[in-house]
Amino acid sequence: MTQTIAKKLKNSFPAAAEPGNHHEKYIGLRALFHKEMADHIRSRRFLLILALVVLTGFASLYGALSSISSVVEDGGDFIFLKLFTTSGNSIPSFVSFIALLGPFIGLALGFDAINSEENSGTLNRLLSQPIYRDSVINGKFLAGAAIIFVMIFVMGGMVSAIGLLAIGIPPSFEEAGRIVVFLFFTSVYVCFWLGLSILFSVLCRHAATSALAVIACWLVFTIFMSLLAGIIAAALYPLDGYQALFNMMDYYKCELFINRLSPYYLYSEAVTTILNPGVRSVGIVTTSQLEGAVAGYLPFGQSLLLIWPHLVAMCAMTLIAFVIAYLKFMRREIRAN
Repeated sequence: MTQTIAKKLKNSFPAAAEPGNHHEKYIGLRALFHKEMADHIRSRRFLLILALVVLTGFASLYGALSSISSVVEDGGDFIFLKLFTTSGNSIPSFVSFIALLGPFIGLALGFDAINSEENSGTLNRLLSQPIYRDSVINGKFLAGAAIIFVMIFVMGGMVSAIGLLAIGIPPSFEEAGRIVVFLFFTSVYVCFWLGLSILFSVLCRHAATSALAVIACWLVFTIFMSLLAGIIAAALYPLDGYQALFNMMDYYKCELFINRLSPYYLYSEAVTTILNPGVRSVGIVTTSQLEGAVAGYLPFGQSLLLIWPHLVAMCAMTLIAFVIAYLKFMRREIRAN
């Protein structure tokens, strides 16, 4: 595969070997991007992930359709959004499935991105070609992100199409906008785990070690972060006896702040807000603030303003994980095996 890239650079883009060419860096990045995309699509790992996502998506859609039939008969509002948020008797909703399976998609696409090529000796031969070093890690991340965006949006389109045929009620413009924002936020959420898995692929020499490290991070963020938030908040602001009256607000604020350090909590809070127009706040609301409030649904623009900080925070987490991986990869010494 390395010889194929070199031949492609020399034959198709002969100017890449000339010093001082302005497009040399982007030619190498483009070649590596195409190569990584082809490797992902042809790999059995990708087919396994795709099959898992499709099966879980159809299972969640079946559970949603079996539960919202009564809502359709009663003429409820925002019925189309319930295809993604409604769970069946024993089947979680589409949002719940993606929140749990999303990290594994990013993990599978990036946990051996660097260390597998380094252990096999192809990384040294790849860097000996007229390609900038940063094009290697940039191409791997961009190819993985492209696969994630295509997979998520295609899956969301399939669920929407089948749901439209099943319930016979087309989505409104507001519902379509909320679904697009949901799919975009989901793609960014999975890209965070892709960047984190590439980081551990750079830090760890063996692919199994990097995979276990990412799984450990997933367990901490998904399960133990909420427990840790409650313990820390209770230690700082005890709720025993008369202190509960004075510390209750500070306790919930501290617990909410620690929970929002988890990408899993950020994602769950954001998609619940964007897919449920009835959610009017993502923070702590007191009874005095509720006085005089008019009950109703929140417009799409206002819901988008509520989750805008979540989207910025998720993008920042993804960028931080990838920048650390980028700096570590650029500074490490790569030797021939």
